[in-house]
Amino acid sequence: MLEVLGSIWWLIVALGLLVTFHEFGHYWVARRCGVKVLKFSVGFGKAIWSRTARDGTVWAIGALPLGGYVKMLDEREGPVPAEAQDAAFNTKPVGQRIAIVAAGPIFNLVFAVFAFWIMFMIGVPETRPVVGEVTGIAAEAGFENNDEIIALDGDRTRTWSHALLALITHALDRDTVRVTVEQPGGIRRDLSLDLSGLGDDFREENTLEAVGLQPWRPELPALIGEVSADSAAAEAGLRAGDRIVSINGEAVENWSWVPFLVSKHAPEGQTLDLELERDGAVFERRLTPRPIKEGMFGQRFVIGITSAPPDAEAQAGFDRTFMELQYGPVAAVGQAFSEMARLSGATLGLIGRMITGSASVRNVSGPIGIAQFANDSASAGLTSFLFFLGLISLSLGILNLLPIPVLDGGHLLYYLIECVKGSPVSEQTQMTGQTIGLVALFGLMSLGIVNDILRLVG
Repeated sequence: MLEVLGSIWWLIVALGLLVTFHEFGHYWVARRCGVKVLKFSVGFGKAIWSRTARDGTVWAIGALPLGGYVKMLDEREGPVPAEAQDAAFNTKPVGQRIAIVAAGPIFNLVFAVFAFWIMFMIGVPETRPVVGEVTGIAAEAGFENNDEIIALDGDRTRTWSHALLALITHALDRDTVRVTVEQPGGIRRDLSLDLSGLGDDFREENTLEAVGLQPWRPELPALIGEVSADSAAAEAGLRAGDRIVSINGEAVENWSWVPFLVSKHAPEGQTLDLELERDGAVFERRLTPRPIKEGMFGQRFVIGITSAPPDAEAQAGFDRTFMELQYGPVAAVGQAFSEMARLSGATLGLIGRMITGSASVRNVSGPIGIAQFANDSASAGLTSFLFFLGLISLSLGILNLLPIPVLDGGHLLYYLIECVKGSPVSEQTQMTGQTIGLVALFGLMSLGIVNDILRLVG
């Protein structure tokens, strides 16, 4: 229940912030062009809050927080007094109308850059694309354990997220990609990764598994390094140096299995049976994990132990693999624009491939998926939430620029046609386009909701 509340809360926060920024773009440019704004609303439906400014604009928050709008004075919406016609949207030159409509998506792109800029100044925990277990196509191509993916077709891949986005693109196209890898000693090799053998059942979310690559993970022994005071482990008598043999009868192969099995067998704090080894003797203990707060609404259950320090070899692997991307204010600007360009290219490429059928429409998410992503990113920390905000703002900007009637891009298409033919598009054509656009938008939203439900039950 708390997770559901958290998801709803962070969805409202994220959409409220991004919609406000988007609509403020329309409002700000409209005012600069001399257009009278009648209402600025975040959300639809009955207003739960409103106030009227000195210039007559009504500022409101609607009960349904899934969008917003800026209502301008317009002769197509109703009669306009002769003395106010110069302030009507439809009487403005086509160039100004284009600027007003385009301002919303552009403000979303600006917000994305701003979010990424703050994120990079704070610092982003990242992992270099160091390979662990290798199987299948990757093994045939010559990948080895501890290879770091340096570049794909000459494009530098600094992190796993960079490498994965590029691999997804090549996997969807079923082409061959040149991969540059490097071993810890600095020796580099060029490999040819042939992805034409991927089957028809390939799914983008399983790209690494399908290719046969696993990110490197340290295999620390299941030795307890520290027991927190007043924890479930301390109460059960666990000590530093104890080795965890099994949890509820399942063998613990290494330390990474400990949180996995605790979560698996005690998702809501159920009692656990642990088998441990101390000084060569095996014994059992029973304990009940305790909740700790995670984010504003979330919680998880822990037993209150940490792992023993890694040995020299494992520490070298940590130092090589894990890093933090942090930049000063000036350098962070360039990184923010680079991140936006990278994600924009990936988004547009995915949209194009979904249209042509080479990418699955399962990639479309609805409000449930976005809410879960918002809650997870907020729980993971400020930089994760900033990345989420930047990504969603970028997606909203790109989506609104698509030439679909009802969206800003559809209006821009009408105005560009007007620039070419010298007269506005007929009202009948616009009405037909609006109907088509509404059907397309409803279909897209329905697809997203169905995908969300399938992810929940799948």
